[in-house]
Amino acid sequence: MTTQQNEYSNPEENNASFIKRFWIYQRERFPLLAHGIMISAFSFSAIAYSRISRGATGFISWQHFLVGVFTTVTLFLLVRIFDEFKDAKEDAMYRKELPVPRGLISLKELRSVGILLFLAQISINLIFFPKMLIIYGIVIFYLCLMGKEFFVAEWLKKRPFWYVTSHMLIIPLIDIYASGLDWLLADADAPRGLLFFFAVSFMNGILLEIGRKIRNPSDEKVGVETYSYLLGAKKATRLWILILFITWVLSMAASYYAGYSVLAYIILTAIFMLSCIPAVLFTNNRSSKRAKAIELTSAGWTIDMYLSLGVVPMLERLFG
Repeated sequence: MTTQQNEYSNPEENNASFIKRFWIYQRERFPLLAHGIMISAFSFSAIAYSRISRGATGFISWQHFLVGVFTTVTLFLLVRIFDEFKDAKEDAMYRKELPVPRGLISLKELRSVGILLFLAQISINLIFFPKMLIIYGIVIFYLCLMGKEFFVAEWLKKRPFWYVTSHMLIIPLIDIYASGLDWLLADADAPRGLLFFFAVSFMNGILLEIGRKIRNPSDEKVGVETYSYLLGAKKATRLWILILFITWVLSMAASYYAGYSVLAYIILTAIFMLSCIPAVLFTNNRSSKRAKAIELTSAGWTIDMYLSLGVVPMLERLFG
């Protein structure tokens, strides 16, 4: 492959086999183990919440679940690959330490990986549940629009709110696919409570996006637009807390429609209050470590939501 030379280039890594280079790439940009676990919980939770809300007993077949997880995990990997193309110009200018601009892996190679993933997704869904291809096709169509920035790239760039909103909609769309492994394959109506579950997923995506882009002023980089740079650290942190609050309210509504007990509301409220602590600490005394704590809390909150709304209640029904 042709390597791009900059101060971050590592000739030994850049000239290694594709497998080794892709291993390094995924470790930095899409850790398959960590993301796989989170997305599996995401998928399990969506299916479980759907079954609990419509009063179905048990869980879907594990064969269907594993095929569904393969699809959802690789869909999120496709989102990452699309982002590499979408952000290539800015990455080459301002984020030269990333795998593509430093020459570790090329866009051509990532395009080949994306095509293989797409063909694998189509094939495996066609074999096991062709009915799911309807929702899958909608997700792919939306992903392609995202890759083209909905043909209004400059307009979106000037409007961060609409940018993050439009891009985070991919999450509830993948959620619809995951939950469809229950209600669609069972030829049942989707339960009403799923609307709140999808809303929680959407807000979780925004929370993660804002949380990872709150920086201590000393850590801001030229050309990298963070929310703390655009709004100021204090306003960005307050926005994060507002998003967290809205997500908590939506999770309470989702719990109500699933018929969960008062204990669920107590747990969700406790998680919400604990999650606010890093943001409050950062607001009062900003530091790099406290900014990182907000990012980690965003991920922790997201995992807790999927555990609380679907995973734990289903496991209690299966093994309790």
